[in-house]
Amino acid sequence: MTDVDRRTLLRGIGGIAALSTSALVLGGCGTSGSKQDAADCISKDLSGSEKKLIVSNWPEYIDEDDDGYTSTLTEFEKVTGIKVDYTADVNDNDEFYAKVKNQLGACTSTKRDMFMLTDWMAARMIQSGWIQKLDAAKVPNLHANIIDGLANVGWDKNREYSAPWQSGLTGIAYNKSKVKEVRSFDELLTRSDLKGRISLLKEMNDTMGLMLLSEGADPSDFSDDEWQNALDKLAKAKSDGQIRAFTGNEYIQDLTAGNVVACEAWSGDVAAAEDENLVFVPAEEGLMIWADNMLVPNKATHKGNAEEWINYYYEPEVAAKLAAFVWYICPVKGAKEAMEKVDPSLVDNELIFPTEKTLSQTHPFMELNAKKQREYSRDFKGISG
Repeated sequence: MTDVDRRTLLRGIGGIAALSTSALVLGGCGTSGSKQDAADCISKDLSGSEKKLIVSNWPEYIDEDDDGYTSTLTEFEKVTGIKVDYTADVNDNDEFYAKVKNQLGACTSTKRDMFMLTDWMAARMIQSGWIQKLDAAKVPNLHANIIDGLANVGWDKNREYSAPWQSGLTGIAYNKSKVKEVRSFDELLTRSDLKGRISLLKEMNDTMGLMLLSEGADPSDFSDDEWQNALDKLAKAKSDGQIRAFTGNEYIQDLTAGNVVACEAWSGDVAAAEDENLVFVPAEEGLMIWADNMLVPNKATHKGNAEEWINYYYEPEVAAKLAAFVWYICPVKGAKEAMEKVDPSLVDNELIFPTEKTLSQTHPFMELNAKKQREYSRDFKGISG
């Protein structure tokens, strides 16, 4: 597993005044797997007698203890008495799904109490009946403090099963010591000096969202014909040898090493690489917007402790402290005001607290039914492998 994160935002650009980023209403794309009735998969909660919590998350997606600095996780353990076994073993959604689908489908334990997955995969698991419903009375901060744009999504009305951890954007990154500035997704796919030296993401919604934008289509509302046009364009770039690889979180290592010189990128990876040659930019066509969500799977035995975790991270002061480390769009109301004490230089940083003008330019991916999700996933994997 890479030490480099999927999520830590670009300190070098100091904001996104130039960000070509369509409202923070994130569309899910659920598909049904081995669908269960929650009543048939009872999960016993041992939180009252066992003060522990097992969490899986993406790499470098939480602050860490350092000299003179106490992380939010350590503070959570001190405040609650709950010992957290925290592992960064989510590299991409499909890969993690493959790790846990057999256990979830068979109503057996994943040996995890919580994991963080992106909207479409969270929707898929919820619709499959694999995720426990949260007790609203135990997560009052979630419902009081979640930002409006994330409070009601089509796949989880009123956030009964999920809680956003962080939200972010998908755009372009390039190594300025190896290649001149890359400004558009079209450039990424066609420029001769980039041939065989770019990577795209294995996440269908991210890559195909930007492909649709490059074709002048709306990723939040597109037709089968528009999908096919975007798919054909991707297939041509692949057959022309433009694309070196489709990757998960690990692409940043290739960018740092110069194995790729430009790539599709999540908005948090450049700063964590601590390489001044790496630059994250919004594609001129626009950016995709998403959230990663906290989920409590069936057969998790510490649901109450997981709810304490969710409630804790929806305290504005805690959310601000976390946001100051990861540099992603913060999902918690009041965190911007709390940031005045944590790091005043970040209060007006649109990468963490984007303005309505910025949000009006971002694009979620269209919500798909199960049949269409399977069809489109098959189309995309036929090219991405």
